[in-house]
Amino acid sequence: MTATLVISILSFIGLITLIFFKPSVLFKRRSINIYWFAPLFGAVLLVLFKQISLSEIGAGLTRDTGMNPIKILILLISMTIISIYLDNAGFFGYVACKVLEFAKASQTALFFCLYLIVSVLTVFTSNDIIVLTFTPFICYFARSAKIDPIPYLICEFTAANTWSMAFIIGNPTNIYLGSNAGIGFVDYLTVMFLPTVFAGLTSLLVMFLLFRRKLSEPLMTAGKAPQLENRFHVAAALAHLVVCILLMSISLYIDIPMWLISLCACISLILCSLLHSLIAKENTGILRATVSRAPWDVIPFIISMFVIVLAYEKNGITERLSEFLSGGDPIITFGASSFLSANVINNIPMSVLFSSVCSGLSGRAQTAALYASIIGSNIGAFLTPIGAIAGIMWMSVLKLHRVKLSFFDFVRYGILISVPSICAALFGLFIRL
Repeated sequence: MTATLVISILSFIGLITLIFFKPSVLFKRRSINIYWFAPLFGAVLLVLFKQISLSEIGAGLTRDTGMNPIKILILLISMTIISIYLDNAGFFGYVACKVLEFAKASQTALFFCLYLIVSVLTVFTSNDIIVLTFTPFICYFARSAKIDPIPYLICEFTAANTWSMAFIIGNPTNIYLGSNAGIGFVDYLTVMFLPTVFAGLTSLLVMFLLFRRKLSEPLMTAGKAPQLENRFHVAAALAHLVVCILLMSISLYIDIPMWLISLCACISLILCSLLHSLIAKENTGILRATVSRAPWDVIPFIISMFVIVLAYEKNGITERLSEFLSGGDPIITFGASSFLSANVINNIPMSVLFSSVCSGLSGRAQTAALYASIIGSNIGAFLTPIGAIAGIMWMSVLKLHRVKLSFFDFVRYGILISVPSICAALFGLFIRL
């Protein structure tokens, strides 16, 4: 047990260190993420020090239960590819500019429009994609309009990581925690709808009170919506996304797993894109860019963290942690601990760990602990930049656009917004359960 704890803690420290100082490297003019090297090295050490065997890892990766990271990775990558394809086709930028045209005379109206469009798009796609898509747009818009971008950047990041709780596909952590527990699309939505609404309205109110003075300043100019040039690609991706979501919502009734639905939708979209390029004699630029942007580094990251969790289970650490957290109301203990843990080891590793911890409970306690952990994994993302990989990438994008937002400024806003938000979400969960 001691060796497992020491190796895992060193892995988490290495993960945080890489995220802060060297999250990526340049190779042939291409940025490659290396943050996953730390947990991978930790997983290798666990095998070398005989804390877990290769056969046990193989059995854990392939066992026919919800706790199967291969199926979860397929679901995650497939949905992300569809979202990225929409982004590369220009859909998100077009919709954003079109909606924001209505707010051309008022910063307050612009603020609420941005919150609305980010929230809606996040619900149906992925929070990470929305954050990385909208951030450059906000920076450019604020510069041309001669306004402070901070209220809008905080608004975007908060909205994306709050409303991502609504659907199971909104965040990789939702997918991992929910799928591992065998929660269906509709069952998830019926429980998480109220906590998401409570958290969303609370965060919006807090942000408006924080930024109301800045938002009262006049808006110099307004952006204009670009033309939607890739109409076929947008229509194809939207059709696949809508059909995929509809089928996943009834997956339990048609007895087809969500990972298979998303995989088929992704493959179908790729084939449609290739066929259209062949018939129209176009290049496959959008498809190539989509495949290039897909988060392939998540694969070794999640598998490595899963190996660490398997070692925790084998050596009794998970059982002790479950006993410790089950001492009080699971909504409070798991909600608070997941919220804080996400900002120590990042929300994806936290979700891998807490999924295993929650499996040690039963009945209402397990259900409450699981959904509370999902809430903590989402809202914990805007407490500090460590809370989610998207937060680190978001801060890097801000530096590229010369937007001044320090780590401590992020935390200052994060505490003021995230603490009331998670309290509201957990209260909503308490009412629902």
